[in-house]
Amino acid sequence: MPDLKLGKLPDRIPVKITFTAPPDLNKALQTYAALYRETYGEAESVSELIPYMLQSFLEADRGFAKARKELPEGEGAGVVKPGSRGRAPRVSLPPTSKED
Repeated sequence: MPDLKLGKLPDRIPVKITFTAPPDLNKALQTYAALYRETYGEAESVSELIPYMLQSFLEADRGFAKARKELPEGEGAGVVKPGSRGRAPRVSLPPTSKED
């Protein structure tokens, strides 16, 4: 077998994850999507934004990054490195209440 400089590509098949959000989180996500549209002039659905939000959260979690480095090789893989994909803007959301 030839010794190629490029290693085997990682699994790139998207995995669908379904979850139930409480009403206040749903409202905040809808507000975020509206602010995203205002900021960038392009509408993106909440379901399109969530993966990038989660990615951004995981990349910013220093405790997670440290613990992940301590895992045996291959077990901590999976999160895309910063800057390799588009990122959702950092926007402060208005507080939500259960009365709305």
